[in-house]
Amino acid sequence: MKKIALLLLLMITFSNCKSSKRIVTTKSKTAKIDSRTKNNTTTTYNPQADKIVNQALKYEGVKYKYGGTTTKGMDCSGLIVTSFGSEDIALPRSTGDLSTTGDWVDIKQVVKGDLLFFATRKNSRKVNHVGIVTSAREGFVEFIHSSTSSGVMVSNMAEKYWYFAFVQARRVL
Repeated sequence: MKKIALLLLLMITFSNCKSSKRIVTTKSKTAKIDSRTKNNTTTTYNPQADKIVNQALKYEGVKYKYGGTTTKGMDCSGLIVTSFGSEDIALPRSTGDLSTTGDWVDIKQVVKGDLLFFATRKNSRKVNHVGIVTSAREGFVEFIHSSTSSGVMVSNMAEKYWYFAFVQARRVL
């Protein structure tokens, strides 16, 4: 009986031991070189894309409103249509129709002004959300969109939610 009690006491003691030292690791920031220039697919400056993105950024902070296209409220496809419309580029109003407009682009080749499409419904790969690329370099893509929870905002493709919801990218310029 004493052996069993001693054995239980030892097991409890060792199983509850935790290291008192706290180890903190930090990731050093490293610069990445854009590999697109190595493949002779260099990206050129597109002033029209800059104007469209700048127009979209003017709506940052505007609340979400289904069907909205103004500063009083805006949905994701409304942001796209309004921003491109500022440069007299007519696009379809719905996200589904937008997802078949322009040319398909690999996510590694997106540039400022390209459209990113997402499937945000659970257990569905049907496109229901869209955003405009605001900044892109190897391993880093930011986009502006209108989310139901936060309105018009800039997000990063590296965020787990957007990474797994991503479906396709398209170029309309």
